[in-house]
Amino acid sequence: MRLACLATLIAAGLAFGASSAKAEDALAGDAPQYVIDVGVGGQYKPKYPGSDTYILVPYPLFSVGRFYLPGMGQRESGTTGFFMFPSFGFNGERKASDDKSLKGTKTVPWALELGLGAGVRGQYLRGFGTLRQGINGTDGQVGNLGLDVLVPISERFEMAFGPRASFASQEYMETYFGVTAKEASKGSLSKFKPDGGFKTVGIATTASYALTERTRLRFTASYNRFIEDAAKSPIVKSGSRDQWMVGVGVTYRLGFNLFN
Repeated sequence: MRLACLATLIAAGLAFGASSAKAEDALAGDAPQYVIDVGVGGQYKPKYPGSDTYILVPYPLFSVGRFYLPGMGQRESGTTGFFMFPSFGFNGERKASDDKSLKGTKTVPWALELGLGAGVRGQYLRGFGTLRQGINGTDGQVGNLGLDVLVPISERFEMAFGPRASFASQEYMETYFGVTAKEASKGSLSKFKPDGGFKTVGIATTASYALTERTRLRFTASYNRFIEDAAKSPIVKSGSRDQWMVGVGVTYRLGFNLFN
């Protein structure tokens, strides 16, 4: 099955995944230095950036509930103040056969994205940003900005929603939205060389429900619209500027120590 871009989901799990008091208390007795939630889910999303065809793909879930920094002590999700987190993403391979409008375009290999995120959390609001470096399929950079309204409905049920924006370097934009003269000569798309900058604006929501003290049901959904040069790309014009995504998964909580 074609792998999809996982950046949004993994970032959501890391930055948005505030833990309920009951779930945190389940591991509080041993006070582990690290608490993580790992799991798997299914995601319904565009076949590739700018596509108007949707596919169902599996995706991993990973969030950090508590972590320890030597010399700095414990850090926990759900607490107010400044926070940092790792940010990961994965873009699957895009081939000319994925859509008839892509005829003549070269294959874009899979790309791993690695980076960091940081933000500030208040009682009911949370702002964050991420920046990732592409590896293999692209050498460009991509990032996200977001602001969440936090809605602690109950001890078991939590929800967050808010606006989003994403941006990318010129190299990243050329990889996924550019069309070279050679590609244009082989198909129906016109030559296009995008600049770096903002590429989408939208809104996202996440929710989680504690099935047990360690197991949580997680839901995420988002709507993003391509803007600026991404919206001008012939690849997007042949598909859709409007990109929807829905995902559901289950995670299991683990706690462990690495330092004495």
